[in-house]
Amino acid sequence: MSTVQQFNKGRIHDVTCKPLKKFLDERGWLTELFRSDELEPEIMPVMSYISMTQPGVARGPHEHVEQTDYFCFLGPSNFKVYLWDTRPGSPSFGVKQVLYAGVDAPAMVVVPPGVVHAYRNIGTENGIVFNAPNRLFAGQGKSEPVDEIRHEELVDSPYQLD
Repeated sequence: MSTVQQFNKGRIHDVTCKPLKKFLDERGWLTELFRSDELEPEIMPVMSYISMTQPGVARGPHEHVEQTDYFCFLGPSNFKVYLWDTRPGSPSFGVKQVLYAGVDAPAMVVVPPGVVHAYRNIGTENGIVFNAPNRLFAGQGKSEPVDEIRHEELVDSPYQLD
């Protein structure tokens, strides 16, 4: 793996960001998070989870060697999503991309392996994030090493959140 010390702003190849549509009626709303007929087989989720992140708190930066993350940011808060392409063979190697998603802009974000990623709750409420990765956490029966390279506590990390 090659480390980039300086990143350029831009769009990262293979990262997908799609607005999530809310279907409203008198009861409230419904949003489809994923459909098997809209996903490539290699990113089909094998598990899902939700997490709560407090205002001002960040998760990441980290990356995966094999796992693709399928995040959905719905609210009730807003998030700043950070992405860095560290894949040497990628057309967008060395690119940093920043997205905003959450209650004001519900979105699905697909993050492929080798793309360092983080998000920060930039709202004033606890924020909920749904993730449906294509790999089981810690493998079958939680018996394998976790596919995660953490960069949160690296001194002089090139992956800076603002």
